[in-house]
Amino acid sequence: MFAAYASRIDRDQPLDGLELGERPAPEDRPGWTTVNVRATSLNHHDLWSLRGVGLPEERLPMILGCDAAGVDDDGNEVVLHSVIGQTGHGVGPKEPRSILTERYPGTFAEQVSVPAWNVLPKPAGLSFEEAACLPTAWLTAYRMLFTNAGVRPGDSVLVQGAGGGVATAAIVLGKAAGLRVFATSRDEAKRKRALELGAVEAVESGTRLPQRVDAVIETVGAATWSHSIKSLKPGGTVVISGATSGDAPSKAELTRVFFLELKIVGSTMGSKDELEDLLSFCDATGVRPVIDEVLPLDRAREGFQRMEAGGQFGKIVLTV
Repeated sequence: MFAAYASRIDRDQPLDGLELGERPAPEDRPGWTTVNVRATSLNHHDLWSLRGVGLPEERLPMILGCDAAGVDDDGNEVVLHSVIGQTGHGVGPKEPRSILTERYPGTFAEQVSVPAWNVLPKPAGLSFEEAACLPTAWLTAYRMLFTNAGVRPGDSVLVQGAGGGVATAAIVLGKAAGLRVFATSRDEAKRKRALELGAVEAVESGTRLPQRVDAVIETVGAATWSHSIKSLKPGGTVVISGATSGDAPSKAELTRVFFLELKIVGSTMGSKDELEDLLSFCDATGVRPVIDEVLPLDRAREGFQRMEAGGQFGKIVLTV
């Protein structure tokens, strides 16, 4: 079957390790099911995999891709939850949790195999392309907002780095849930898009907000960390799920953290139940993922290049 996969690790030039070509189709295994992929989407996790983060060389070659929507063996339209080993379903009881592409082949292929427990029905109102955006970036944003930040309608939230998949999802979901959403970006066009999606104000990164917020959604890391801490109300929460600009800020703002009793919460992906809730939320409210570009799988390299350059706003989708 045709697939996009990591053939080697290159920390400095990750796309040099990306290959497009034939890979073995999934083999049958007890408790697992094979899904014919119709659409999948890119995440920064795929770039990190090509750099060797979470993917050691001894597991190469490895098909990339965490997200997928498709059709299972019984003809059902489905969405995949890409966390394997979270409950023991389909794997050994002591196997640690992993995301597709870390231990098991991913979704940038004509077919992918996952434990049957990881398959959820796709709402009829969502296209395959839309559904394929949800299991990683949008699920991460959902958990950050509603589980780990614990915000409620009427609360205020700052989303750092508008344009990325998680940040874009947080703006859209926050607006739909009745939050007052602020956003930042270095790019004027991305700030304008953030306003169109429902942010009440979008400012250049580092700019002082007109008010302090209840929570910050942080995926940028070092470049925005100080601004995130300074933007919080006393008792506020910063939820961090990534550090695309690095994980060593020049100033940790520890004095402000303890004096204002701020909370710092790490967040990774989300549970199957949260994905089910997210699917229902989108189906009931009409909220749809923001898609930057749709490409066929054989043009995956173009999508990787666009994501690496940071030129996208929303998700890059690959169709099979």
